[in-house]
Amino acid sequence: MKINDVYILEDRGLLYINGDDAREFLQNIITNNIENVTEDKSCFAALLSPQGKYLYDFIVVKHKSGYFLDCEKQNIEELYKQLNLYKLKSKVEILNLSNEFVVAILSKEKFLSLDNSKDEKGFTIKYREDSIFLDPRSKDLGARLVINLEKLHLSLKKLELKISDNKNYHELSHNLGIAQIDTKKLQNKIFGIECNFEELNGIDFKKGCYVGQENTARIKLKEKLNKRLFAIKILEGKINSNEIMFEDKEIGKILIDNQNPFALIKFNIENFNFDNNFKCGDSKIKIIKPKWF
Repeated sequence: MKINDVYILEDRGLLYINGDDAREFLQNIITNNIENVTEDKSCFAALLSPQGKYLYDFIVVKHKSGYFLDCEKQNIEELYKQLNLYKLKSKVEILNLSNEFVVAILSKEKFLSLDNSKDEKGFTIKYREDSIFLDPRSKDLGARLVINLEKLHLSLKKLELKISDNKNYHELSHNLGIAQIDTKKLQNKIFGIECNFEELNGIDFKKGCYVGQENTARIKLKEKLNKRLFAIKILEGKINSNEIMFEDKEIGKILIDNQNPFALIKFNIENFNFDNNFKCGDSKIKIIKPKWF
């Protein structure tokens, strides 16, 4: 990512959670600790099923008296409905502002050139009253600017940024082992902790209860985490099967089958090695080892 590159993520949507009970409402349902989200700090979190299975992930950003949830746009309506189911009698307003606000990605170097910035995951500053923060999952993903569409192009001009092809950003995210596209294909097929949310700073094991907390804590405490979501790279051929094989044994399944594929892999089986080549139908693949593993 070059210092003056910017990626406009039209694949992201934004919900705004506001009201007297907004903080308590989010604290009771999401995997991370909302108490740590301030004007200076944003976080990564998820909403799980009661069984601890993945449903949605998002970044939580303080905005005025409420919070933005920065989520994959194709999931935004479902997330909106799910949050309203949990709202009950809480004094909470949930707004879909995806048509008014947008997410733009800046390089880490550009972020650190701005006044009051810090080289710290999730660290948040204001630029013309809009939040810019280093990605709380990985600083290698750069910084995120959440901004009103009407102000976008003037801010980009003032920052001397050049709009670049989003393909480059999503390839970077894939190489870092962070799934951001077609995450709907993970829903109810994988435990949240298997999505590497602990390593990506998306789960707080010290906070109180949240939806799916019991199974998440059990897998963690009893050391039963033996499968993880990993990015895969196609070396030869085309994927025409979702089963990943090694020495005639199934070691995983492809869950996201787009141009940046991800698979649920049994990583602790005998002879597992990231340097190995694996078979998937007629194709030969590699499993990408992320920096944090």
